Amino acid sequence: MEFFAEYAGFLARTVTVVVAVVLVLIVIAALRGKGRQAGRGHLQVQKLNDFYRSLRERLEQTVLDKPDLKALRKLEGKQAKLKKRAGDKKARVFVLDFDGDIKASATEHLRHEITALLAIATAQDEVVLRLESGGGMVHSYGLAASQLARIRQAGVPLTVCVDKVAASGGYMMACIGEKILSAPFAILGSIGVVAQVPNVHRLLKKHEIDFEVLTAGTYKRTLTVFGENTEKGREKFQEDLETTHTLFKGFVSRYRPKLTIDEIATGEVWLGLAALDNKLVDELKTSDEYLGERAREAELFHLHYAEKKTLQERFGLAASVAIDRVLLNWWSRLSQQRFWQ
Repeated sequence: MEFFAEYAGFLARTVTVVVAVVLVLIVIAALRGKGRQAGRGHLQVQKLNDFYRSLRERLEQTVLDKPDLKALRKLEGKQAKLKKRAGDKKARVFVLDFDGDIKASATEHLRHEITALLAIATAQDEVVLRLESGGGMVHSYGLAASQLARIRQAGVPLTVCVDKVAASGGYMMACIGEKILSAPFAILGSIGVVAQVPNVHRLLKKHEIDFEVLTAGTYKRTLTVFGENTEKGREKFQEDLETTHTLFKGFVSRYRPKLTIDEIATGEVWLGLAALDNKLVDELKTSDEYLGERAREAELFHLHYAEKKTLQERFGLAASVAIDRVLLNWWSRLSQQRFWQ
């Protein structure tokens, strides 16, 4: 009887977990069916001058004694009043971030941030992009670069800061900047195109498995994963890569005319120090250093477009966490039980 009681308890817990999993799957299916809703995001704006000032003031409060600190604050107050009376208007700097993955997913936010700033930015303002990307899909980074081109077309100065890496598609974006700043050991370049396609045709043939590839159009399919690749298909695939590479070189040359494009468009990468010698960048400087300098003479605004999570998404996340806890607890207790004695 004890065994049946334990088994009944185990069965009840299992049914509970299964029901919970089914509910979560229903929620996920509903979310996928509904798709993304337009206008769910909102623009977050932070004044970076306040951030830099708070850092400085915190340090001053610790280092300076009370009389010196009081005198400093009094002097700062007088200077602020004089500037206000003089009617000095500071330049504006709009700071954006782009952390790129292989699909350049951050473009979805970047496009909205650029649309917002272009509504008020003028030629007297500046846009600073802190860029980090090792590149990815050609069409995805082509779109990301096109978004930055909107800034140049509007006549607003664009500065690109690279602290770690801007390679391949990442450098395609960086080269649009009127000025490219790089950390000394950041990685830049990789102006080339690469494609890798595994092929298991011989394995399938060995096991007498046929795979048919039917096309309408001579080059509808060049290289395949399962079918038998031909020399003609390989040649066409290579031709497409060369065409893309030529377009890539032309794009970079358009925005960086001082580059000797055939010498640097070999797919190689350079560290910041060497990139400066090869004219891939204009100056060696980190984004922190540059923004710190600009904060002394301009108003800095950091823009970030954030997506709002719907009630269903928040519920789905909470349910997922709850199920993980239930499963962990269930497995922990189950491992301590013995059903056969």
